[in-house]
Amino acid sequence: MKSRRSWSVTASNYARNTFNPIRAIIESMKLTPNPEKPMIALSIGDPTVFGNLSPPCEAIEAVVESVRSTQFNGYAPSTGYEESRSAVATYVSIPGATVEAKDVILCSGCSCALDLCISVLANPGQNILVPRPGFPLYRTLAEGLGIQTKFYDLKADQGWEVDLEHLESQIDENTAAIVVNNPSNPCGSVFSRRHLQDILQVAARHFVPIIADEIYDYFVFPGHDFHPLASLTDEVPILTCGGLTKRYLIPGWRMGWIVIHDRNDVLSLEVRQGLQKLSQRIIGSSTILQGALRTILTQTPTSFFEDTIAIVHENAQIAYNLLSNVQGLRPVLPAGAMYMMVGVELDRFPAFENDLQFVERMVTEESVFCLPGRCFDYPNYVRIVLTVPDVQLREACMRMAHFCEAHYVGDDHKGHHAVDDRSLAVGRIHDKTRMAVPAIEP
Repeated sequence: MKSRRSWSVTASNYARNTFNPIRAIIESMKLTPNPEKPMIALSIGDPTVFGNLSPPCEAIEAVVESVRSTQFNGYAPSTGYEESRSAVATYVSIPGATVEAKDVILCSGCSCALDLCISVLANPGQNILVPRPGFPLYRTLAEGLGIQTKFYDLKADQGWEVDLEHLESQIDENTAAIVVNNPSNPCGSVFSRRHLQDILQVAARHFVPIIADEIYDYFVFPGHDFHPLASLTDEVPILTCGGLTKRYLIPGWRMGWIVIHDRNDVLSLEVRQGLQKLSQRIIGSSTILQGALRTILTQTPTSFFEDTIAIVHENAQIAYNLLSNVQGLRPVLPAGAMYMMVGVELDRFPAFENDLQFVERMVTEESVFCLPGRCFDYPNYVRIVLTVPDVQLREACMRMAHFCEAHYVGDDHKGHHAVDDRSLAVGRIHDKTRMAVPAIEP
């Protein structure tokens, strides 16, 4: 063996190739908030940040009891205790898509579930199809492994439905899986039964399995319905990723799962065995949470979910109504989840070259922070979160209106009418936010 003559310790290819678009963009941004205005962050997809949304008491008590029992302090099987996996199987099973404990793998959050699904289906050199705009973690997880991500477009003017022709055109002999995110982050879209069936037909024609990211399952607003993708097919194999994170308002508890839907045994035995082997890399999810899981899933009252959705839905309507009055902004009304995409007519804001500069300056001048669309591979948009207390949300929208008024350039290039129109728009915002706004903590 040739001996080394000096230190030479480098990062692995896996580490070098791992790239998180959101973190890379945010960490490179020049964020200096206006010192005269408390910061309002509409950027973080964590419903617990502002303290106005709390987990169900039943979940808290279940975890306390799990700890006190002292039965869940050791290692569990890498895929989870059978009792806990059975609880998830019962929770997710509906007519047309019933599963058993053997079909469930518990994970450390939904992100871990997505990681395992991508890793088990795709090899380096293959590709997975992901939505655009879409959650950037898909790309982060895949490209570190040498797996290519190819985008299929969503249509903003059609409620962010999938461009089916574009989806089909992206499939090739190296496509290992299609990722379908419903309800959507960042779009807040909820697909109809018919649209989901159309997506499944594309997958079936080309014999491509689907990874269904359904972490926002049933988090839909009145007038919309959530349809588990696996309940609509007995042909396409589906690995569904879910968890407690969003619906139960406990992202930091790190409890997610994979549910294998494969009624025709299309997936080889190697896939199930592969998921088990991959789960052994982290030796399973939190045993304390596993001990509390059945109680959380069965004892949380329906009213808890209804109240949470009502708050977020009202915020969606507030933000949409206020921002619709702002020239240069084009909000897209969401149907569920916790987010709204807002189009920015950058040609009306010549002071900025792109959405990143737009966001940076809005922080500097108004202390309002949204994520730029490029975080989701969709420029000329920003994403806002809807879990903020309504008073802060109204204040943020008013500041966004002031910002746009200051930088908007109309057809007459700052002509008299354009200024008047902008003043009217901000006046409408003021009318709707005339209520007293208390001091807002960072």
